[in-house]
Amino acid sequence: MDIWTLFQSIWTIIVMILFVSIVVWAYSSKRKSAFYDAAHLPIDDDDSVGTTVKEKHHV
Repeated sequence: MDIWTLFQSIWTIIVMILFVSIVVWAYSSKRKSAFYDAAHLPIDDDDSVGTTVKEKHHV
């Protein structure tokens, strides 16, 4: 086994561990409230955008 093959094998394992770590972090229960808040930002912000648009039409 040459050095390049060894490097590729180690790099593949490192990237796979990194990927699994990111997936576990993203789906952890600690992130649930942050995802909930982010998902509701467009819905919560619609009222302020609608009133701003109406105010600009009346001016």
